[in-house]
Amino acid sequence: MATDLFILAMDHRDSLAKLVYGIAGTPDAAEADRIARDKLLIFRGLLAALDRGADPSVTGVLVDERYGADVARLAREAGLRVAMPIEESGREFFTLEYGRIGEQTWLDHVERFSPDYVKVLVRDNPDFDPSDRKAQQQQLAVVSAALHDVHRTFLFELLVPPTDEQHDRLGHDFDARLRPHLTEQVIADFQTAGVEPDIWKIEGLEDAAAANDVVAVTQRGGRDNVRCIVLGRDAPVERLDHWLLIAAGTRGFAGFAIGRSIWEQPLVDHEAGRLNDDGVIDIVATNYLHFVQAYRDAS
Repeated sequence: MATDLFILAMDHRDSLAKLVYGIAGTPDAAEADRIARDKLLIFRGLLAALDRGADPSVTGVLVDERYGADVARLAREAGLRVAMPIEESGREFFTLEYGRIGEQTWLDHVERFSPDYVKVLVRDNPDFDPSDRKAQQQQLAVVSAALHDVHRTFLFELLVPPTDEQHDRLGHDFDARLRPHLTEQVIADFQTAGVEPDIWKIEGLEDAAAANDVVAVTQRGGRDNVRCIVLGRDAPVERLDHWLLIAAGTRGFAGFAIGRSIWEQPLVDHEAGRLNDDGVIDIVATNYLHFVQAYRDAS
């Protein structure tokens, strides 16, 4: 049985700058320093969770190089699992943050930090433009092959947003009625294109049947060692608890990577002067441990 993995995700960049700090455009040097300091503050919350009993062998952090280089180094020193993104933040379709497909630059950035997991964030839907989908699949196939050539574990974060037509037709029912099937199709399409993640980080599923069906696609064709983990999607606690309940009871799932649901509100309160550093650390630790315990209780 695969070891569980409980990741605190804080690789947010463009969305973090806009939603928490109200920064339009690229942050200046002072703003970037402030974001980096706050990422260290969030990380101190994870360290506090370790002091309260979190198991370091299954504790991880997903953090970016741009604002979180110090966090990545400190996490490595603490013996934690480290995941780092390679995609440019805020793009509709996958784009490398450093260098281009076919160049060595982005791999040099990976080697510099040597993370346990190399992560991409991808948005896809079978009803998106076929040429855009094909181009994205081709780029990610090159990335997948390059990572496996250098023996890096490939973590694929998949978002399947509704098209306008799907949203208008299904509204809030999209998640339960259509997204699981679209997720299966998208995963199969990437596999056919030569994209081979070791871990799929996917949106929570509403029932066991859907979870089993998605896992079956990720592991089809002899991919028995491929795992799935649940992403947070800034969902409220009650919904995340349900997603974790479903995942923990499904063979093939092995933990979570949750971010904003853990730290966004305390960070907003800190920015507004309603919460001091110690308050942020305490809430981050409490929230993280809640989701770990929810998953363990369900499994």
